Amino acid sequence: MILAKYLEELNRWYGSIQADNCCDGIRILKQIKTKLGLTFVSEPEGVGNVCFADSPEVRDDYKQTFGPMDLLDYIYAVLHSPSYREMYKEFLKIDFPEVPYPENAATFWQLVHLGGELRQLHWLESPKVKDYITSYPEDGSNEITTKISKKDWETIFPSSEDSGEAGRIWINQTQYFDKIPLTAWELHFGGCQPAQKWLKDRIGRTLDFGDILDYQKIIVALLETDRIMKKIDALKISLEVGSG
Repeated sequence: MILAKYLEELNRWYGSIQADNCCDGIRILKQIKTKLGLTFVSEPEGVGNVCFADSPEVRDDYKQTFGPMDLLDYIYAVLHSPSYREMYKEFLKIDFPEVPYPENAATFWQLVHLGGELRQLHWLESPKVKDYITSYPEDGSNEITTKISKKDWETIFPSSEDSGEAGRIWINQTQYFDKIPLTAWELHFGGCQPAQKWLKDRIGRTLDFGDILDYQKIIVALLETDRIMKKIDALKISLEVGSG
């Protein structure tokens, strides 16, 4: 899926850090272990063997360990920092630039949580994606026959302080997705705009019930992604690679 562009590469990398014998070669992992005083656990222990201090329910400032998924979520959050993406935009076109080290444990865990939220959103696994903000009100063939372009977003609801502008996208002469926020419609990922590309890739196809629901979930995921990206930048993390 379009929203999982970065996750595909990160998941391959995630698998490579499961083995204990490769961990010492990863500089960012060593920095977290040394600077933050956390122990890396490559394989999560069974629930019955988890120390109270390492339980997921414990406050972040009392945690003593971190694992591969925590590291992945940290990196995923950094990759979605608008400031980071702007600073390294040329590198991001061809490869992953290096990721800055976390400055302190509090910032590390905040980014872990935000990255985890993004990951679940982008796999459409977050319960939030079912809180639909759009609608698909008309019956019909469900075939996408309209040529979809950026300008086809039709303003229906003017900008408000809470939600901004919302509009309508026609997929054929009688059917449309309604109340699509302009923010979600225009959001960029990996050189494309997912809300637009998803429809363009399906021109000439007939949407089934699952497709219609998935598209509405994607719109929620995009809007939530924009919100979380702003939260990440609000942390004002150091973006210099190798800092600290």
